[in-house]
Amino acid sequence: MAVPKKKTSKAKTRSRRASSWKLAVPSRSVCPRCGSAKQPHVVCGNCGWYKNRQAIDVD
Repeated sequence: MAVPKKKTSKAKTRSRRASSWKLAVPSRSVCPRCGSAKQPHVVCGNCGWYKNRQAIDVD
């Protein structure tokens, strides 16, 4: 079995482990009604429409 020649530093170990903590950027789509950016499968915050119907009343 291989034996390491030097001790792995805390910074190296923590940076390697921290690479899996990255947050993904949420995806964006365009609202077909008003054209603003919104998340897919979510009511549009600008016009209040979702799946060709008005889901909430936005003033």
